[in-house]
Amino acid sequence: MQKAFIHQIFYSEETRRALDSGFIPLDNVNQRPDWCEYWPIRNFIVNHEMDDDAFYGFLSPKFKAKTGLTAGDVHQFLACTDAATDIVAFSPFYDAGALFANIFRQGAQGHDDAWPVFVESVGLLAPGSNLETLVMDSRNTIFCNYFLAKPRFWRHWFRKAEIIFDLAEQNIHPLGQRLNDCIDHTSGATPIKAFVIERLVSLLLATESHWQTRFLNPMSLPLHYPGAGRISEELVTLDALKIAAAATGRPEYLTVFASLQRRVAK
Repeated sequence: MQKAFIHQIFYSEETRRALDSGFIPLDNVNQRPDWCEYWPIRNFIVNHEMDDDAFYGFLSPKFKAKTGLTAGDVHQFLACTDAATDIVAFSPFYDAGALFANIFRQGAQGHDDAWPVFVESVGLLAPGSNLETLVMDSRNTIFCNYFLAKPRFWRHWFRKAEIIFDLAEQNIHPLGQRLNDCIDHTSGATPIKAFVIERLVSLLLATESHWQTRFLNPMSLPLHYPGAGRISEELVTLDALKIAAAATGRPEYLTVFASLQRRVAK
């Protein structure tokens, strides 16, 4: 049985009452909503010693609504996970990952102001990576921070996240100022910095191959875009083309991916 400390964040009395009793409540009431989930995660990492052999997670109150999973489902999957695993993921929205070359392109859809911020941020977080050509697939794409990880990964993730945190908090450098700019989101106007932090885990997995991961099959979880269920075969093909491109480096796979993506988007 794997040791795990899986927290679920709440922002109000209403969200606290809606938490899954199988998770550990994590209070974020009236605390820096501009940072979304990063603020309570940051406070926990800064103020707590972590057991190096245990998994830790920080899930939003919408976890069940977005994944259909309960704490029991999470613990059951974790119980069958090898002790050498660094990260266990429960990422929904397979369609949102498959339809775009990487998760940053997906996040910038309809938000032109976000893309240059994403590009510059990735240059700092993963030096040498080119977001224009970076390919991500279902082996390394995680939405909503729905993952558990050992402290060795969380500490690395935190060091990277603090680069963005410091820039935004100082609000002096042009990038820091743009990180604080807001874009429209389903939950209201949200600073771009929150979307950068949410995509950090995917960036690290896509650019650092040594992490040992285990994903609950994302094809079994809810999709994001209305009507995406009607193109399930195309989604699998798009993802498979990206996996092949990443594995071989052959541009022909991405050429076919781009062609199919354009047809599916229509």
